[in-house]
Amino acid sequence: MCKSCVTVLAFVFSLLITFSVVAQAPESWKREFPKNNFSKSSVAFSEIFSGGPPRDGIPSIENPKFELASQLTIPDTEPVIGVFLNGLYKAYPLRIMTWHEIVNDEIGGTPITVTFCPLCNAAIVFDRRLEGRVLDFGTTGRLRNSDLIMYDRQTETFWQQALGEGIIGELTGKVLKIIPARLESWKNFKARADAKAEVLVPKWPYIRRYGENPYVSYDDASVPFLYDGSMPKGIKALQRVVTTPARKYAYSIARLRREKRVTANDGTVFTWTPGQNSALDSFVIAEGKDVGNVVATKVGKDVPYFVEFAFVFYAFSPSAPIHQ
Repeated sequence: MCKSCVTVLAFVFSLLITFSVVAQAPESWKREFPKNNFSKSSVAFSEIFSGGPPRDGIPSIENPKFELASQLTIPDTEPVIGVFLNGLYKAYPLRIMTWHEIVNDEIGGTPITVTFCPLCNAAIVFDRRLEGRVLDFGTTGRLRNSDLIMYDRQTETFWQQALGEGIIGELTGKVLKIIPARLESWKNFKARADAKAEVLVPKWPYIRRYGENPYVSYDDASVPFLYDGSMPKGIKALQRVVTTPARKYAYSIARLRREKRVTANDGTVFTWTPGQNSALDSFVIAEGKDVGNVVATKVGKDVPYFVEFAFVFYAFSPSAPIHQ
C-alpha cells in the first residue's frame, strides 16, 4: 500500500478513535454536570462506572475544622495523611477521610486538596491552583479502574485521582501538582510534628461512624470492586505496592517489609517501619492489621509517593515493573 494511503487511513482511524472517545456522554451525565464540556475527553466513557452514590453523595469537606494535635486522643497506630508545607504540619485521619474522600483546605496560604480513595488505598495531596485559578473538588460518584473520579466545581471537569489529571471536560489533559505527604501512623505524625500541628476533626461527630471501616476485609478481597481490567501477574490484586508520581516502577510492600530499605534507580529511598493499621481491614480501624509506615525521600527530603493496591498501579502503568 502506498505511503500516502497509509497516512490517510491512519488519519481516518485516529478520527474514529477520537469520535468514539468523545461522542458518547450519557444524557444523565450532562444533566448532572451541566458545566462540563463533554466534547473534550481523553478516555472512553465506557471505562467509567457508577460507584453507587450520585454527585457529592460522598460529601467532600469544605472549610474544615481542626484542633491541635496535643488536644486529641487517637490510637497510636491509626493511619493519618500527614502534610508538612510552608513550615506547618497538618494531619488528616483516615477515620474521617474514608467517609469523605476529599478535603479542600489551605496550609500556610497554599490551597490544597487532600484525597483518599479507599477502593485503591490511594492517599494523594494536590495543589489546587491551576493556571491562575483555585479549584474546589468534589466527588462525581464515579470510578475508573476502581479509582475515584473527582470533579472541580469551577468547570466540572472530571479528574482521575490516581493521576491528578483531567480526563473529561474543559481541563482535559491538565495535571495537578502533587504535594509530598506521608500515609503514616498517628504516633509517627506526632513524633515529627511541632506544638502548632493541627488535625482534622469532624464538624458533626455523630453524622458518620468515624473510626469505623465501611469496607471491612476489603484488602483481603480476591478481586477489586467495579474493576474489569487486566490483573497484574505474580502478585495479588489487592496487595499493597509503593510508587511515585512518575509511575515507572513499583515495589511491593512485602519486599519493603523484608528489606526495610530500598533505593530505586532514580535515587528515591523507600523505608518501612511497623506500627500502622490498615484502614480497610477490621470493622474498627484501630484494630486493623499492621501494614507499616512507608517514607520516600530523595537526598534526605520527602518526595511524593503512593501506597496503593497492585491492580491500581498495573491499570495505569501496565508496562512498568513491580519489584517483589
